[in-house]
Amino acid sequence: MLENTIDKLSLVIDDILISEHTAQIAEIMSNAIDTLAPEQFSLLIEALPQDKRLSVWATYPEEIQRSAFVDMGQATRTSLIESLTDDECFELLAQLDVDDVIEIAEEIPSRLLKYAIKHLDDSQRKLYQQAQQFSVDSVGHWLDYNYVRISEKLKITSAQLLLHKGLAPYTEDFYAVNKEGILTGTIAINTLLPNNAEGTLKELFCPEIVRLNANEELTLAAEAVILSGKMSLPVVDDDERFLGRFTIETAYQVKQESQSEQITTAAGLSSDEDLFSSVRTSAKNRGIWLGINLLTAFLASWFIGFFEATLQQVVALAVLMPVVASMGGVSGSQTLTVIVRGLALGQITDLNRKVLLRKELKVGALNGLIWSLVIGLITFVWFDSLVLSLVIALAILLNLLTAAASGVMIPALLNRLNIDPALSGAVILTTVTDIVGFVVFLGLGSLLLL
Repeated sequence: MLENTIDKLSLVIDDILISEHTAQIAEIMSNAIDTLAPEQFSLLIEALPQDKRLSVWATYPEEIQRSAFVDMGQATRTSLIESLTDDECFELLAQLDVDDVIEIAEEIPSRLLKYAIKHLDDSQRKLYQQAQQFSVDSVGHWLDYNYVRISEKLKITSAQLLLHKGLAPYTEDFYAVNKEGILTGTIAINTLLPNNAEGTLKELFCPEIVRLNANEELTLAAEAVILSGKMSLPVVDDDERFLGRFTIETAYQVKQESQSEQITTAAGLSSDEDLFSSVRTSAKNRGIWLGINLLTAFLASWFIGFFEATLQQVVALAVLMPVVASMGGVSGSQTLTVIVRGLALGQITDLNRKVLLRKELKVGALNGLIWSLVIGLITFVWFDSLVLSLVIALAILLNLLTAAASGVMIPALLNRLNIDPALSGAVILTTVTDIVGFVVFLGLGSLLLL
């Protein structure tokens, strides 16, 4: 049985991780160049620790470097740019076409963007300027320019000759415009091919022009293309001038990115967090959301505090219990989301999982130290008890470390059991962090307070 592409990527990652010299990495990559799928070269860079990335990057041919540079996540691209010299960056950017430049324009330093634009030819530079007239959230910013645009007065026989020159992917229609550039009709290629008429293209126009407005919201436009049953739809401005087309490939990419962003945002993460971003960066990204979660956790604790007279001696512990549970649950969910995404892309193996575990434990320790001090201080001000502050600070620190370890190891265990970690991982993780948080908090409280 042939190995699937994810298995191949995992094997290459493992081989690189156990390699000790750049010569070994070069040998591994010489075999991998013909083995991996084109989209996996960006995934490979993202799946490696920082100290291995440049060695692998140096083995990529120019064409693979170009496509991988555009495909990789923003955080990984930024890290790569910081590691390369300006001359190496300029050499890479000079290879990009207008679609590539539009894709990364918001995500690279201005000096590099200016260089990339400068090296576009005149026609591509005009297309780039056209894209900038529309916001990044509208379909007009993300058009495909590989289409056949013809005059509405062209004869059928002349249009048929264009078919012999070859067509770009996702081309099933010709777009006809008048002298003002206004879209006046579309001609289906399967109608044009067998036709022997001597007339003009107007005779073959589709009865209705299904089109998108360039200002339409991007995700809505993507859904419209998917539901249309067409390979692409033409896009016009407010004056009906034809600007380009929006393909089914781009539509599905937009839909996938939107779904991925919703998942990561729900966990309080940056939608483009690098798998091996620095501990400081990861802690910062997640620490902000932990702070937001802390506000809601203390709000729940405040309501529990209304029952102070009934709870008597254990009131402080009962009031603060939701804080411990909530902080552990959110922290673990953040780690879980990153790991599940990495598993789905085939970026996580048995070898780099150990490196990831160490990294996530450091993130948990850093956030644990920061937030345990914050929560301990708030607790001291609230209850005027140094011992209680120490108890909750230790509980928070230990629970965030547990959450980090659980977020890495639970998806691995579920994956081995052929259980989808995306569906059940969060439930198990929350249970683990709740139990550990309550046992540690109440156990320390029993020892030190009662």
